[in-house]
Amino acid sequence: MIDFIKQIINGLQIGSIYALIAIGYTMVYGIVKLINFAHGDIIMVGSYISLVSIPQFISLGLPVWLCIVVSVAFCIVLGVLIELIAYRPLRSAPRLCSLITAIGMSLFLQNLFMLIFTPNFRPFPQVFDVEPLKISEVQVPFNTMLTIVVSVALMIALNLFVKLTKTGKAMRAVSEDEGASRLMGINVNRTISVTFAIGSALAAVGSVFYSNAYPLVEPTLGSMLGLKAFVAAVLGGIGIIPGAMLGGIVMGLAESLTKAYISSQLADAVVFGILIVVLLVKPSGILGKNIREKV
Repeated sequence: MIDFIKQIINGLQIGSIYALIAIGYTMVYGIVKLINFAHGDIIMVGSYISLVSIPQFISLGLPVWLCIVVSVAFCIVLGVLIELIAYRPLRSAPRLCSLITAIGMSLFLQNLFMLIFTPNFRPFPQVFDVEPLKISEVQVPFNTMLTIVVSVALMIALNLFVKLTKTGKAMRAVSEDEGASRLMGINVNRTISVTFAIGSALAAVGSVFYSNAYPLVEPTLGSMLGLKAFVAAVLGGIGIIPGAMLGGIVMGLAESLTKAYISSQLADAVVFGILIVVLLVKPSGILGKNIREKV
């Protein structure tokens, strides 16, 4: 039973990271109907920025965890620039053009960081070097507990932001009808930029927690991680923020339990198999709704 509880905790940890990253996918898709495949590489960029900034903080005698602030700030600027330069000019073009551009941007970021940092793996230092928390007979690493708590807090805060704030209501309006939103005086370009900024910030936070849990960084880090987060968004219901959260948690638990009780080599197969089964039964995802469109 103790081993099972440990695997549940591990699943919640990686699932929380998947959920943070999946929110970026689902927010962008919900507003501009774009699958931003470069989002996974923003995770990689966030890890490298943290890796570079940590020695600077150590030399200045500052807390190492400040690397999260630097990573978030850099990724916000990068996400907004990507939307401004690569996606905004193609907003009225066929969706296939935007999709190809997203793939191209992903490859560009990967190769750029290969040139800057080489393709080799780099060790990632511990950001939160704190003793494990002991709950009864179970020892929970501090990094695991912090990841779960911060991720849940950020997801709740984002949900409240979208529901209660003026900008959040503008995001929901643009998601429903971009043309009508313009007529109502909503600045659509600014709203979309805010969406990319929020998604990139959450990806940066997720990158630090992921790199702290799996301390090796390389330029293709975001490929599989981004793909799994995208699958989590589809599993929960693409375009629905609570769905991205639920999908990430389900994927994390499935992956952790599969590695522990079946086979570590079959973990990805089981995760993607769950996605296939869910989409066969409910194509819109767990929390998605089937919407009829008039032709």
